[in-house]
Amino acid sequence: MKGTYLGEFEEIVLLAVGILEGNAYAISIREEIKDQLNRSVSLSALHTAMHRLEEKGYLTSSLGEPTKVRGGKRKRLFTLTSTGRAALYTARDTRERMWRKLPTISIQKQ
Repeated sequence: MKGTYLGEFEEIVLLAVGILEGNAYAISIREEIKDQLNRSVSLSALHTAMHRLEEKGYLTSSLGEPTKVRGGKRKRLFTLTSTGRAALYTARDTRERMWRKLPTISIQKQ
C-alpha cells in the first residue's frame, strides 16, 4: 500500500464515492463534488486521484454493464473500502481535535 496520508482533494473524492454508494463513476463523482461544494473538477485530476486512492487501498473499482446510452461502453464504478472509510474517520477526528485546540478569537464588527 502506498502512503496513507489523505490530502484534502482525496478526502473530498472519498466522501463523494461514499455518498454515491454503488453509482460512483467519474462523471457522477465530479457532479457530486460540484453539487456539494460548488467546485469544478477536471476529469484528469479526478482520474489521477481515484487511481492514487486505489493504490492506497481506499477505493476498489469494477466495470459495470455496457449501456446503450454509452454506445455499449462500460462505466468504471468505484466503491469505498473499509480502509478508505477508516481513513475518512481518522481525517475527520484529526481535524476536529485540532479545531478544538484553536484559540477562540472574538471577531468585532466595525
